Amino acid sequence: MTKNKIINDGKEVINTELQGIKKLNKIIDKNFDKAVRALAKVKGRVIITGVGKSGHIASKISSTMSSTGTPSQYCSPTDMSHGDLGIISKKDALIIISNSGNSNELVNLLNFAKKYSISIIGISSNSESELIKASNISLIIPNAAEACSIGMAPTTSTTMALIVGDALCVSLMKLKKFKISDYKKLHPGGSLGIQMLQVKDIMHTKKKMPIVTENANMKSVIIEMTKKSFGHVGVKNKKSELIGVITDGDLRRNINNHLIESKAKMIMTQRPKLVNQNILVIDALNIMNKNKITCLFVIDKEKNKSPIGIVHIHDCIRYVN
Repeated sequence: MTKNKIINDGKEVINTELQGIKKLNKIIDKNFDKAVRALAKVKGRVIITGVGKSGHIASKISSTMSSTGTPSQYCSPTDMSHGDLGIISKKDALIIISNSGNSNELVNLLNFAKKYSISIIGISSNSESELIKASNISLIIPNAAEACSIGMAPTTSTTMALIVGDALCVSLMKLKKFKISDYKKLHPGGSLGIQMLQVKDIMHTKKKMPIVTENANMKSVIIEMTKKSFGHVGVKNKKSELIGVITDGDLRRNINNHLIESKAKMIMTQRPKLVNQNILVIDALNIMNKNKITCLFVIDKEKNKSPIGIVHIHDCIRYVN
């Protein structure tokens, strides 16, 4: 087989699956709306299952759903038939994925769900299947050619099921107003956790902040700057609002201008850059790089200029890199 033949075969698989994906818009209808709203109301967990390759898709959808604010668990229907039906409570809902919808492994699960009035969202390409007949809400995946060379191995059909699952998860996120701060709580580790670190997670607070009053003398400014080791000192007024900053560079530039006799407000840089405690660390780093500064004072709210912390560029680099 030539190199070009292999490349063309790969492209053909992608094009075949794309044709199937394009058909999925047809099922984003009132039943899809019902499914999302029903999932949002589940008081327990969303149990997701499927047979064979559909089971692998179900496992991925369950993982995505759990990580985006809706407790979910995957379990194979075979295991359920051998005792794991016990994981399902009356507060739960079921999503069952089966291309044919008539897999023998589903019989016990469907009977159990009917007996205990467990809500079922069925995903299948067979609208006349036992699964769809037993479902409270059905999502019928349009028939599409499998991308495999013999037309048998689940390829296009599993891709389509996965996309339907992603559509459910993302729509559910939006309905539940799931925010990046919520996502961060569920992803404290790995590169995703680091990307979502906020300034408030790494800032220096309280007595670690280099702060002087606007009428502080230069001796106090130098002592505070040296003691806190940021190369910066924030200057606050009587209302405890940050009105300026003094850097070690400011001290050097004013050394011949009666520096020792000056007050903090006389040499400070007014209207310093401030950031909200909720911005991402990487965004704070970008602000410092753009403005060629090495520190940012942190505030709680835009209208409240009282500093609650300070972050140094090295703090950001330590976590981002």
